[in-house]
Amino acid sequence: MGDHKSIGNILVPILIILLISFNNMPCEAQLSSTFYDATCPNALATIQSSVSTTVSSNRRMAALIIRLLFHDCFVQGCDASLLLDGAGSEKNAVANRGVIGFEAIDDAKAAVESVCPGVVSCADILAVAARDASVEVGGPSWTVRLGRRDSPAPASADLANTNLPRGDNNLAQLITSFDRQRLTAREMVALSGSHTIGQARCVTFRARIYDNTSNIDATFAANLRSNCPQTGGDSNLEPLDLITPNAFDNNYFRNLVQSRGLLTSDQVLFNGDSTDSIVTEYVDNPSTFDSDFAAAMVKMSEIDVLTGTSGTVRSLCTTAN
Repeated sequence: MGDHKSIGNILVPILIILLISFNNMPCEAQLSSTFYDATCPNALATIQSSVSTTVSSNRRMAALIIRLLFHDCFVQGCDASLLLDGAGSEKNAVANRGVIGFEAIDDAKAAVESVCPGVVSCADILAVAARDASVEVGGPSWTVRLGRRDSPAPASADLANTNLPRGDNNLAQLITSFDRQRLTAREMVALSGSHTIGQARCVTFRARIYDNTSNIDATFAANLRSNCPQTGGDSNLEPLDLITPNAFDNNYFRNLVQSRGLLTSDQVLFNGDSTDSIVTEYVDNPSTFDSDFAAAMVKMSEIDVLTGTSGTVRSLCTTAN
């Protein structure tokens, strides 16, 4: 009997510790790749079809969709709060100026609502759409775990301006910004590789191409100046990857090695500092970049998600229920 008492005395604190541990597990653990199998079995196919139609009509949309997920997750977590309209909301923050492509998620949401009304969250649709957009332009695929809920309200513009990295950030600022979201420097470089597709506005890279002290290939800078004058033309666009702007590949990193990164925040990844070796590795091993990018997208898409009874499932991504 004494032995049974001793065992009981040992087990009770262990059980208490386990209960505390379970209660403090991150909400990401509640996500599941089969979340909609019973309630909306055609959800993923419907999203994929919508994204395919969108990207087929405009290849640039792939980059815009991926960017939407990034900008959403870095501000208040992956809760589709970025998609909400409203004065003073994160959508209207200075840091989100130039962020477009919202109609792609609205279209996918409408398609899903037509087959399963009120079931699939905008946050899940955005996460799946980013994966599908990557695949549409030849990028990697990954398994998206589902069950996110939508924020009932947007985050503040101030939070967006604080949390989102900028195109003129130096390496230390970028590392700090990603570390705030529990993403490593390697994951930061991998995610930056999404700039192998898409375009940037003149206003975001003008300072770099007219600064004689910046680390930029002279011919590359001269060519950019023809479309980005010192005054005016703020919204003129240039591809982030001049070589294969509509294909997901590792040319972005090849450009950095040649000092042809469009944004300052691109080139600082290869500028004689701690991330140079990661860039070189991705140049030499495109399959490593693909796998690292996929893994980083999974991790980013699960930042501070709402699950269970938290949040809501919005009927329209732009409007609170």
